[in-house]
Amino acid sequence: MMAIQDSMDVLYGKWKISIISSICFYNKRRFSDILNDVVGISNKMLSKELKELETNKLITRTVLDTQPITVQYQLTEHGKSLQTIINNLTDWGIKHRLEIIGK
Repeated sequence: MMAIQDSMDVLYGKWKISIISSICFYNKRRFSDILNDVVGISNKMLSKELKELETNKLITRTVLDTQPITVQYQLTEHGKSLQTIINNLTDWGIKHRLEIIGK
Protein backbone atom coordinates (compact mmCIF):
# COMPACT_ATOMS: atom_id res chain seq x y z
CA MET A 1 0.00 0.00 0.00
CA MET A 2 2.86 2.39 0.75
CA ALA A 3 4.18 2.10 -2.82
CA ILE A 4 0.80 3.17 -4.22
CA GLN A 5 0.71 6.12 -1.84
CA ASP A 6 4.23 7.14 -2.87
CA SER A 7 3.23 6.99 -6.54
CA MET A 8 0.08 9.00 -5.92
CA ASP A 9 2.03 11.63 -3.97
CA VAL A 10 4.35 12.18 -6.96
CA LEU A 11 1.69 12.03 -9.69
CA TYR A 12 -1.19 13.61 -7.77
CA GLY A 13 -3.09 16.47 -9.34
CA LYS A 14 -5.07 17.42 -12.38
CA TRP A 15 -2.12 18.15 -14.65
CA LYS A 16 0.92 15.96 -13.97
CA ILE A 17 -0.06 12.95 -16.09
CA SER A 18 -0.95 15.24 -19.01
CA ILE A 19 2.36 17.08 -18.71
CA ILE A 20 4.33 13.84 -18.55
CA SER A 21 2.36 12.53 -21.54
CA SER A 22 3.18 15.61 -23.60
CA ILE A 23 6.88 15.22 -22.91
CA CYS A 24 6.73 11.44 -23.29
CA PHE A 25 5.09 11.48 -26.73
CA TYR A 26 7.40 14.16 -28.15
CA ASN A 27 10.64 13.42 -26.25
CA LYS A 28 11.62 17.09 -25.81
CA ARG A 29 9.11 19.88 -25.32
CA ARG A 30 9.35 23.61 -24.83
CA PHE A 31 7.25 25.31 -22.17
CA SER A 32 4.93 26.81 -24.80
CA ASP A 33 4.47 23.40 -26.46
CA ILE A 34 3.41 21.82 -23.18
CA LEU A 35 1.15 24.80 -22.48
CA ASN A 36 -0.59 24.18 -25.83
CA ASP A 37 -0.82 20.41 -25.27
CA VAL A 38 -2.34 20.60 -21.77
CA VAL A 39 -5.67 22.29 -22.37
CA GLY A 40 -6.80 24.60 -19.58
CA ILE A 41 -3.56 24.87 -17.61
CA SER A 42 -2.26 28.35 -16.77
CA ASN A 43 1.35 29.53 -17.14
CA LYS A 44 1.71 29.73 -13.37
CA MET A 45 0.32 26.24 -12.75
CA LEU A 46 2.44 24.70 -15.51
CA SER A 47 5.55 26.30 -14.04
CA LYS A 48 4.67 24.96 -10.58
CA GLU A 49 3.96 21.44 -11.84
CA LEU A 50 7.16 21.33 -13.93
CA LYS A 51 9.20 22.34 -10.86
CA GLU A 52 7.59 19.54 -8.83
CA LEU A 53 8.27 16.99 -11.58
CA GLU A 54 11.87 18.18 -11.73
CA THR A 55 12.20 17.93 -7.93
CA ASN A 56 10.96 14.34 -8.15
CA LYS A 57 13.58 13.63 -10.84
CA LEU A 58 11.02 12.76 -13.52
CA ILE A 59 12.05 15.54 -15.93
CA THR A 60 15.06 17.68 -16.67
CA ARG A 61 15.01 21.35 -17.60
CA THR A 62 17.57 22.56 -20.12
CA VAL A 63 18.10 26.25 -20.89
CA LEU A 64 19.34 26.73 -24.46
CA ASP A 65 21.54 29.66 -25.42
CA THR A 66 19.19 31.14 -28.01
CA GLN A 67 17.56 34.53 -28.54
CA PRO A 68 15.07 34.57 -26.95
CA ILE A 69 16.13 31.96 -24.42
CA THR A 70 14.53 28.57 -25.03
CA VAL A 71 13.82 26.10 -22.23
CA GLN A 72 13.31 22.43 -23.06
CA TYR A 73 11.97 19.67 -20.87
CA GLN A 74 12.51 15.97 -21.27
CA LEU A 75 12.04 12.84 -19.23
CA THR A 76 14.92 11.58 -17.11
CA GLU A 77 15.78 7.90 -17.21
CA HIS A 78 13.68 7.58 -14.06
CA GLY A 79 10.83 9.46 -15.74
CA LYS A 80 11.03 7.19 -18.79
CA SER A 81 10.00 4.33 -16.52
CA LEU A 82 6.51 5.91 -16.63
CA GLN A 83 6.22 5.41 -20.41
CA THR A 84 4.66 1.96 -20.06
CA ILE A 85 2.11 3.35 -17.61
CA ILE A 86 1.33 6.28 -19.96
CA ASN A 87 0.93 3.88 -22.90
CA ASN A 88 -1.34 1.62 -20.83
CA LEU A 89 -3.44 4.61 -19.75
CA THR A 90 -3.71 5.70 -23.39
CA ASP A 91 -4.83 2.24 -24.50
CA TRP A 92 -7.32 2.01 -21.64
CA GLY A 93 -8.67 5.50 -22.41
CA ILE A 94 -9.28 4.55 -26.05
CA LYS A 95 -11.10 1.37 -25.04
CA HIS A 96 -13.08 3.18 -22.37
CA ARG A 97 -14.17 5.89 -24.80
CA LEU A 98 -15.35 3.18 -27.23
CA GLU A 99 -17.22 1.39 -24.43
CA ILE A 100 -18.95 4.53 -23.18
CA ILE A 101 -19.66 6.59 -26.29
CA GLY A 102 -18.73 4.30 -29.16
CA LYS A 103 -16.17 6.69 -30.69
